[in-house]
Amino acid sequence: MPSLKTYCADVGSISGQKFGWAAKSSGWEESGSSIEELGSSVARDLEAGSPVALGFECPLFVPFVADPSRLGSARGGEGSRPWSAHAGATSLTTGLVQVAWLLGRIQQLTNQRHRAFLNWTDFSVEYRGLFIWEAFVSASAKRQSHIDDARAAVEAFIEALPDPRSCLQCGDGVYSLVGAALLRTGWATDIEVLSQPCLVIRATARAV
Repeated sequence: MPSLKTYCADVGSISGQKFGWAAKSSGWEESGSSIEELGSSVARDLEAGSPVALGFECPLFVPFVADPSRLGSARGGEGSRPWSAHAGATSLTTGLVQVAWLLGRIQQLTNQRHRAFLNWTDFSVEYRGLFIWEAFVSASAKRQSHIDDARAAVEAFIEALPDPRSCLQCGDGVYSLVGAALLRTGWATDIEVLSQPCLVIRATARAV
C-alpha cells in the first residue's frame, strides 16, 4: 500500500510572510512558504495514487448551539485558547479564504478526480483521496517559525497514527467551515457536511 503523505499548513498572512507548510512520509520530508507550491505538491501526490492527510492550523468548525448565552463559547478541550479569542478568530478568518483557495486549487490541478474525507474511519477504509484535519498548535508547542509550527503539527499527527483521536469534543453540534469550503470548491455536494466535525490533533511541546 502507498504510504500516507501528511501535510499541514500554518495559516497566516501570505503578504506578511506568515504562511508556512510542512509535509512528511516514510523517508520523505518537504516544506515551504508558498501556498501555490503546497497545492501543487498535494495534487501531485494525489495524482500519483498516494493518500494525503492535509491539516490546517486554524479552526475548521465552530460550535452550533441552541442557547444564545453560549454563542462564541469555546469548543470542548480548547481551554484558555478558544476559537473566538483574538488569535483563534484571526486564524479562522484568514483560514476561511486560504482553505477554500487551496482546496479549489487542488481540484483544478487534479481535474476533480479525487474524494475528500472528514471522517478518519471512512478514509482509512478506502485509503485514498484527501483527508482533512485541524491542527491545534499553541502555547509551549509553538516553535520558531511558521514552517516549524506546521512541522510540529505533522509530527503530532503521525505520532497519533494508526488510530488518531480528536482532542476536542463537539458537544451539541457544529457548523463546519471546512464543510462550506468543500461545498464551494466542488469536493462535496451533500449539505450534511456542514454539520460534520473534523479530527483535531494537538501538538505538544518538544522535549529539550
